[in-house]
Amino acid sequence: MALLQRLKTETRPHHERTEGVVRLMDARLTPQDYQRHLEAFHGLYLPLEALLAGPLSALEPALKLEARWKTPLLEEDLRAMGHDTASLARLPRASPLPSLPGLAEALGCAYVLEGSTLGGQLILRHLTRHFGPDARVGTFAFFRAYGEQVGPMWRAFGAAVTQASERAASESFDAAVVQGARDTFDTFAAWLMREHDVPVRL
Repeated sequence: MALLQRLKTETRPHHERTEGVVRLMDARLTPQDYQRHLEAFHGLYLPLEALLAGPLSALEPALKLEARWKTPLLEEDLRAMGHDTASLARLPRASPLPSLPGLAEALGCAYVLEGSTLGGQLILRHLTRHFGPDARVGTFAFFRAYGEQVGPMWRAFGAAVTQASERAASESFDAAVVQGARDTFDTFAAWLMREHDVPVRL
């Protein structure tokens, strides 16, 4: 089984659990609820992207990492909602983070984040309809990541994962990619449950 298909199949329960904690499609979502979600995302993306920078640099320039980081977009959105540098620094950060000892695990983690960007297009359509011209929610910079390049960026990431797997030619490498993705989904779910005051049942 190709690694991307294996990732989709073998992480499905973890993915579904995480999706169940994200409430951005809620018909009763308020600007305050939306801001709280973004603050929770910031608390996860900021340390995760810092953790990913080192291992994923091995795949530059193919990955175009600088264009993939979402923390600046989250901060743009949160500043539009009233945050400043000091208040952003005080936001809680996720802990513990998934263990990412090497490139394989980092690719699994990045698969979750990149897949979230791809899936976020559905959320973006809902948010723009739901909030309309309400200035309190800003411009949805986080969910507009990559603009018209969402598809090409996803395909480029998939190609990088496939090439890394083919170069490694190792079942242990592919298994580590899958485990990195599972651990990231579980970290995401646990963090959002904590931030939304939902009892953790993993």
